[in-house]
Amino acid sequence: MTTIEGAAGLASRIRPVVQVLGGRFMTSPELAAVEAEAGLPPRSLYVRGRSAVLGDVPPKVAAGLFGIFPHWLFEFVLPPATAALDAPSAVRAYAESSARWSRVSLSAVSEPGRLAELLFRVADAADASGLALFAGWKNAERPTGDVERLGFALMLVRELRGGLHFAALRAVGLTVPEAVIADPEGGRERLLRTAWPAEAADDLVEAASRKPDLRDRWHRAEALTDDRIGEVLSAALTEPEQGELDRRLAELFAQVVGPLQA
Repeated sequence: MTTIEGAAGLASRIRPVVQVLGGRFMTSPELAAVEAEAGLPPRSLYVRGRSAVLGDVPPKVAAGLFGIFPHWLFEFVLPPATAALDAPSAVRAYAESSARWSRVSLSAVSEPGRLAELLFRVADAADASGLALFAGWKNAERPTGDVERLGFALMLVRELRGGLHFAALRAVGLTVPEAVIADPEGGRERLLRTAWPAEAADDLVEAASRKPDLRDRWHRAEALTDDRIGEVLSAALTEPEQGELDRRLAELFAQVVGPLQA
């Protein structure tokens, strides 16, 4: 097994940690509290704050960047949120919500600064070309406290993987909703949880069912994403450091969520 092949396996193993813990603050009580303090409408800081790292992004552009949500959601949520909070303030509010969540959820983690360092090295080694949200957050101001840095680093690597995965989906001819439908952990129920009306979700499922080799294409995109993340891991970390990252992330997930499923 080559180093890169081994790193692709590591990329696959850490995927649930990055996806779950890198995004948990986005629906947290801590984000809701910051949102209220900032004077934003409920459930709008995620959309405004995440996209504001790129400035005042129009709703149609933001919808394309986020991928998974219906376009009407951005037309409804983003204009009033943009009017209520300028882009730099929205970025600070979004980062503050991550910091607060991290202090609540990650403070008991052993050596959070070390894990944050490893994750930031991965992010900093990655080429951000064509990965707009990752590029924006990669160059955003980072927290100074170890626990807060860990939460921010998890979010940043999640943006990296998400951007690479969207590129892989396009390479195999899938849209993001089609990938959600093909994903055994997704499907119609996940579409409903991400603001798709039932009728629209049914239409998407029906259309996806006519896609040749839908599930095979999704697996290819997952493998392509793991390969690209694996290359970054190999460039950023030595093999012992990759093993350390693997162990620390598994311990983190077990502590915050529960044991990783094999």
